[in-house]
Amino acid sequence: MMFLLRSVFGVIFLASVLLFPVNGIRLFTEKVSSSDVDETEKESDLFMKFLEASEYQNGPECPVLAKESLLCDPSIVHIAMTIDPEYLRGTIAAIHSVLKHGSCPENVFFHFIASDSSLVNANDLTRIVKSAFPSLSFKVYIFQENLVRNLISSSIRQALDNPLNYARSYLADILEACIERVIYLDSDTIVVDDIQKLWSITLTGSRTIGAPEYCHASFDKYFTSEFWSDPELSRVFEEKRPCYFNTGVMVMDLVRWREGDYTRKIERWMRIQKERRIYELGSLPSFLLVFGGDVEAIDHRWNQHGLGGDNLVNSCRPLHPGPVSLLHWSGKGKPWVRLDADRPCLVDFIWAPYDLYKFQGYPQHQQQQNQELPRFSSDSL
Repeated sequence: MMFLLRSVFGVIFLASVLLFPVNGIRLFTEKVSSSDVDETEKESDLFMKFLEASEYQNGPECPVLAKESLLCDPSIVHIAMTIDPEYLRGTIAAIHSVLKHGSCPENVFFHFIASDSSLVNANDLTRIVKSAFPSLSFKVYIFQENLVRNLISSSIRQALDNPLNYARSYLADILEACIERVIYLDSDTIVVDDIQKLWSITLTGSRTIGAPEYCHASFDKYFTSEFWSDPELSRVFEEKRPCYFNTGVMVMDLVRWREGDYTRKIERWMRIQKERRIYELGSLPSFLLVFGGDVEAIDHRWNQHGLGGDNLVNSCRPLHPGPVSLLHWSGKGKPWVRLDADRPCLVDFIWAPYDLYKFQGYPQHQQQQNQELPRFSSDSL
């Protein structure tokens, strides 16, 4: 029976490929530049690929705020994400999930960071987002890649070397000075709980960032023997109890960040890395070096990471035990890629309902798999 279902879906998927021969994400990787292309067709190519989401409204307990003043309003939730053609489908799904489960969705402001080398410019990215979320409060910022291009060392996976991965280190410089606090989210996440709960977490003492910590993980493995054998380098962790944390979900105090000049401290470690090769894993280790042992520990439910497998192998992983508020497909495998290729993991069908891409090729297969998934809430996951 399962073989028959998969065969039927294979025919459906093949038909969708024939009808829409360009892969979903790749539809956005080439800007239309020909002068003789009709403007309407150009706009259609760029931003008519997503369905418009349902209109989400504030609950009765939410304060009524003037939309034009939200950018600098410290009482609303500020979320920063990178936005680029390759991960655009994930970004749209993440936004959708935040709005769907938020108690005050109109009181959320998104700050999207785009690369200055992107083939889709900021104006087009703005239209794409507006096509799916017409009433969303957001702004697209430009990240100058030359800030980090000469600081990046090759890592174990090429995708980790993308300069845009390092934009999270520059949020305090990129965003307006009036923005004092922000939640940073990777584009391969979905939120299945009220984002207000994450926003309300207090960063105690002088702590600048908060994130779920994983103290059972071997911290030594994130740095090379070159690092640990040099007392001048390894003393950074003296009198600390550093734990691994994933930088794909962070609550960040930008006032403290600016006061501590943490961007420059991260850059310093990146320069040492270029000279000494003290780690292998992209942008994460520099955060561990600067903040390890001084992170506000947030409940693990706010980052069920690793759902994309590890950095080298696209493998299926189950959910961790316990409740879930945020799911994160960190690792090589991404849910939209696996779903379109008809090679999904079971957890990918939790992501699928938030996918607004028009030409998704898996609706019938999705319905069949959803019957196998337990009905869940953020408290039961």
